[in-house]
Amino acid sequence: MPARAPAFWRRRGAFAWLLYPLSLLFGVLARRRRQRTRVERLPVPVIVVGNIAVGGSGKTPVVQWLVARLRAAGYSPGIVSRGHGGTVTGVAQVPADGDPAAYGDEPVLLASSCACPLVVGRDRPAAARELLRLHPGCDVIVSDDGMQHYRLGRAMEIAVVDPGTLGNGLLLPAGPLREPLGRLGEVDLVIAHGALSPALVTALGEVPCYPMALGGGVLRSLDDPSCIVPIGTMAGRAVHAVAGIGRPERFFDQLEAFGIHPIRHPFPDHHVFVPEDLSFGDAVPILMTSKDAVKCRAFAPGDAWEFPVEAQIGSGAAERILEKLKNGRTTA
Repeated sequence: MPARAPAFWRRRGAFAWLLYPLSLLFGVLARRRRQRTRVERLPVPVIVVGNIAVGGSGKTPVVQWLVARLRAAGYSPGIVSRGHGGTVTGVAQVPADGDPAAYGDEPVLLASSCACPLVVGRDRPAAARELLRLHPGCDVIVSDDGMQHYRLGRAMEIAVVDPGTLGNGLLLPAGPLREPLGRLGEVDLVIAHGALSPALVTALGEVPCYPMALGGGVLRSLDDPSCIVPIGTMAGRAVHAVAGIGRPERFFDQLEAFGIHPIRHPFPDHHVFVPEDLSFGDAVPILMTSKDAVKCRAFAPGDAWEFPVEAQIGSGAAERILEKLKNGRTTA
């Protein structure tokens, strides 16, 4: 579960059952909204990457992985994103060196790491149209965190599932789910960031599922991005581990797996960092995620390091995506 999630989302206790009638209402309204939404089709295929729960599931590394695979296959991909946490209105293209406060942390990270055009906007079809206007050579669009944005027609849906974020398995507000588990049985592909429970296996039905892990082996200096060192150089040392992501404990556990001793500093997802957040009053190095590094680079102290990771996804996933894209099957 996300670090700041309500405690009652973790189990089906009394308070969760008290809110259960509201969850039923939420489910009815969400289903009705989906059925009545007018879908807009674009002249290029759209691949949606999303999830069914509140909180981080590893979507951003999956988008990075997907864009790289599409480019390797000869496509010219672009990305659309909501721009959560940003202040821009309407639609806007995100520069690789954009301000996370304006465009959102994840869009800036994707724009810089994927090296492909990215447009943000609450109106996903409008953002996609702007992307194609600015970059007419784009021949496939990846919609980041777009499963519940039904106005944008899609050729394919990829659900990223972290079983740890599913909690008690109830819909909002009694639980963390945006859509019921059965929704996973309607997508084209599931990427699982963790072991599946029997309930999840049942929900998937015949939908193919591929395992995912996040791997990395180097650290990049925030002060000088050209300075890269093996993460093993920190083994046996204490570090201030800073994480403003959906599942901070994943980052902390990764560091421990390298023999590092993290002093844990979890922050809410999309936290707006200020210099005081990194002022620990000692000479202990600071390690943080890439998502946090884009927000802290301007004011981070000298001994601050980014730990970039890549999605490692089970064999066959990319081939299946490319085959479905080639066949051109679309869903509402």
